[in-house]
Amino acid sequence: MRDLKAWLDQIALGDYAEVLAANDVDLDVVSHLTDDDLKALVLSLGHRRKFLAAARTLKPEQIPLRHVSPEQPVRVADSGERRQLTVMFCDLVGSTALSQGMDPEQLREPMRRYQDAVAGAVLRYGGHVAKFLGDGVLAYFGWPRAHEDEAERSVRAGLEALTAVAAVSLESGIRLQARVGIATGTVVVGDLVGEVATEAGAVLGDTPNLAARLQSLADPGAIVVDDLTRNLSAHACAFDDLGPMSLKGFAHPVTAWQVSGLRRVASRFDAARGGGLSGFVGRDQEVSVLLDRWNRVKSGEGQAVALGGEAGIGKSRILQELRLRLHREPGLIQLYQCSPYQANAAFFPIVEFLHTAADFAATASAEQRLDNLERYLALTAPSEAEDQALMADLLSLPTERYPALDMTPQKKKLRTIDLLTSHILGLSAAEPVAVLVEDAHWIDPSSLELLDALLERIQPHPVLVVITHRPEFDLPWTGFDHLTRLSLNRLS
Repeated sequence: MRDLKAWLDQIALGDYAEVLAANDVDLDVVSHLTDDDLKALVLSLGHRRKFLAAARTLKPEQIPLRHVSPEQPVRVADSGERRQLTVMFCDLVGSTALSQGMDPEQLREPMRRYQDAVAGAVLRYGGHVAKFLGDGVLAYFGWPRAHEDEAERSVRAGLEALTAVAAVSLESGIRLQARVGIATGTVVVGDLVGEVATEAGAVLGDTPNLAARLQSLADPGAIVVDDLTRNLSAHACAFDDLGPMSLKGFAHPVTAWQVSGLRRVASRFDAARGGGLSGFVGRDQEVSVLLDRWNRVKSGEGQAVALGGEAGIGKSRILQELRLRLHREPGLIQLYQCSPYQANAAFFPIVEFLHTAADFAATASAEQRLDNLERYLALTAPSEAEDQALMADLLSLPTERYPALDMTPQKKKLRTIDLLTSHILGLSAAEPVAVLVEDAHWIDPSSLELLDALLERIQPHPVLVVITHRPEFDLPWTGFDHLTRLSLNRLS
């Protein structure tokens, strides 16, 4: 009541505090009220307009974590748990000026689209939208569902949210912009229960407040994170050091980092560990099987191995050991890393590999990339213009230098699969090829079709295909004599 009264006093509507409180309206609710709601509460037209305009500019940090007064008894429900949580705050830039230049009714649609854009990005990366706070969105990564890479997920969600919000345009031509703050820390999650109010899934700790303060440091279209979030996601994301920042409510300066983009990594395993590995123990039998299949490949007999096991049991480490052994002798290694974030992006691991194989520098122009792509395709045989156009289209490069592709999407996909398969087999004519597919449980349908085609054709070619996967991945290949299945058990 006191927080609501204080806010209403700021906008010269303090006389309505009692009637709002009597209808169970607190600061967490005001941003969700409509003009019809306020009309039912007997607010005049002018006061309704003033109330709605102020509600849209209500900042997350203005809303107390606990929506009960200090005198009221509060307890954390028995279900409360202590856990590490990554918190993201997204705030709409310039919402005050926007609300002053538009009628509240007109503003509802762009605000809805803004919230949908942010919420969609959060949900896509496994986060939880906790609240809509006026023009702010509060999201959790790590509760109620936890993943192994919450910090990376939050940064990816933030980048996607900023892009989606920037695509929202108004009839006046104005483009929306947002900014994001992310912090990671230990919190207690549980239900706060008071005599007159209950908050389900409340988060207690400094982390939400820190995320809100970091958001206020960010430029429009930017993300600012704390030190722990940066450390946990540095293998996949790039950052610029903003230095120590003095933040309201924090006794000591907080080191802040601005996200500058995502890193392109060949292997999730390599990126997460930065090359620092302990000695290899306990998996000699599995490595021996892989090396035996490689020896068969060198004699011209194509082979495939499906290496299955639960998360963290050592699949990627075995593959790393195989790569180290293969680097000591002639042969070509192609690594295709599937991604949990791109399970529906057609040919995602292939596209990522080709960016590296064709030596696409970050600063290279589209024309330079096309030249590099043509040189890469020429490693097997002189490529036709249609093949070059298909590969350029696959890599989202301009295709004006080639004849137009006059084919249906389905035919284009089948031609692309045939071209990629033939290219791998063509490379094996010069030296044995090892195709390593990491985390096939996240593979997209188009890449899976490519893998099907490759396994059907490799037997007379010196090609080894190794596929790592978790138990939930249903191996679709049956009847292949050249396919070996290995299941990893836990070490003693």
